[in-house]
Amino acid sequence: MRAIDMHVHPGTREYLIDSGGKYLSDALDYFHRHDVVVTVAEMAEYYRNQNMLAVLLAWDAQTATGLPPVTNDYVAETVKAYPDCFIGFASVDPWKGVLATRELERAVRTLHLRGLKCHPIAQAFYPNDRRFYPLWETCQGLDIPLLLHTGMTGVGAGVPGGNGLKLKYAQPIPYIDDIASDFPKLIIIGAHPSWPWQEEMLAIATHKTNVYIDLSGWSPKYFSPSLIRYANTMLQDRVLFGSDYPFLTPERWIADFEKLDFKPEVMEKILLHNAKRLLRI
Repeated sequence: MRAIDMHVHPGTREYLIDSGGKYLSDALDYFHRHDVVVTVAEMAEYYRNQNMLAVLLAWDAQTATGLPPVTNDYVAETVKAYPDCFIGFASVDPWKGVLATRELERAVRTLHLRGLKCHPIAQAFYPNDRRFYPLWETCQGLDIPLLLHTGMTGVGAGVPGGNGLKLKYAQPIPYIDDIASDFPKLIIIGAHPSWPWQEEMLAIATHKTNVYIDLSGWSPKYFSPSLIRYANTMLQDRVLFGSDYPFLTPERWIADFEKLDFKPEVMEKILLHNAKRLLRI
């Protein structure tokens, strides 16, 4: 295993078409990705050929979008069918309240999913709203990481009004910083380089050791000097490789990453060892 891809969406019809609708159609246009829909078997074979383990993410933004979720059962069944290729993270809709908390407990205890993914922009919520604190308390109690989208998103990008999606929900300070402070035993992964608030995310991760950063959704050739500097030094043990497949492929990401001025031992940490430690592999 040469790498663990910490940020993988199903490249299947269930996610890209049925659950994503116009939002993900616009995202594929934004990333210049077309004709990418595959079967689960094809996706598994792709990652097997890449010699990578993929963290596969469920998706539930039903309240905000009206679209059906990519269920936790769907992800769990995929992991069960291809355990050499996938680890599963759950998703719940925070607006579903107690039902969301119960579903997260079921996803972890019964379905054996290993983390929770939320997308504050698509789900239209502020993570530090105390109405959602029972969900973070449940994550902390279950001892699973929380993966939160940060910064710009390709979902709704490039169209008038962004399909009604608002970027404000994904600003790291105060929304992620607050919950990282209030739940010190909760591992929080800030997904993506967090542009245009990247410096905020770097500051949070430097300040709070329960915070990690995944580098998905951006080609490394666009990484800023400050992100490279912190990932190469102070944060080298808490930065994670992620592609954002199928929007960005892992081979494209790694090809660009290898051209950057990273220490060899740090590259190994980012691609593999930090994720192994976080996921207890």
